[in-house]
Amino acid sequence: MRLDVAVREQAELGEGPTWDPATGRLIWVDILSARVHTYDPVSGHRTVMATEQHVGAAKPRAGGGLVVNLRDGIGLYDPDGAFRWLVHDPEPGRRGNDAAVAPDGALWAGTMRYNEAETGGSLARIAPDGTVIPVLPVVACSNGIGWSPDGRLMYYIDTPTRRIDVFDFDGRRALNRRPFATVEEGAGFPDGLTVDADGCVWVALWDGGALRRYTAGGALDRTVALPVRRPTACAFGGTDLRDLYISTARTGLAAPHPLSGSLLVLPGAGQGMPGTAFAG
Repeated sequence: MRLDVAVREQAELGEGPTWDPATGRLIWVDILSARVHTYDPVSGHRTVMATEQHVGAAKPRAGGGLVVNLRDGIGLYDPDGAFRWLVHDPEPGRRGNDAAVAPDGALWAGTMRYNEAETGGSLARIAPDGTVIPVLPVVACSNGIGWSPDGRLMYYIDTPTRRIDVFDFDGRRALNRRPFATVEEGAGFPDGLTVDADGCVWVALWDGGALRRYTAGGALDRTVALPVRRPTACAFGGTDLRDLYISTARTGLAAPHPLSGSLLVLPGAGQGMPGTAFAG
């Protein structure tokens, strides 16, 4: 596959690429620099917005603006840039990490400890009105979340487990957690994920320098080697949802590759699915 550089950047911890069809832009964050980036692949236009806290994820809202998973909770940016808290729940030593919007418009948001403690993170469902329902109250590093094309399965990664897990999904609840695939020792750690229109699960391997695609049955059927050591997440974007965008990180690397921290893209890698905007 041809690998291109969409945005040459030195993000400390680039994460969470998300296509916003309403604006024709890709949204992604630099967690540790507290920045939300956007990129228009047609015009090449970029924007960068500073947040007051570390930002684990930023997703489009149905009425415009963004929902963000911040250090101290879930925040909302209106289209005019005004900010307010939807859920304000600060806990010392904890921050928001990856998040995803379910087919019903609810936000599923994860947390982790700054010291990466094995029991310091969580996963919760946040309804559009701000109601919080704990899903997994004890995880280590809550990461990739995604749904099958028919919405009946939910995939989830708690990175230190080296597993991609799968749940049955009834539209609001994740049930019957079980292993879907395991990344063997020495191949890196599973981080962010996306699901394509064929039901295959694409996973970025932190410290593995690669993307993997697993079939709907959990079999590894494709590995894409990358020049960077720490890819963090991936998402399909572009007007036809065929280009696979990859966020990357340079944090913690003594000699990062020149492209570490950039937003990369695999043109024509597959067929993505339309996402859902947060209904709040």
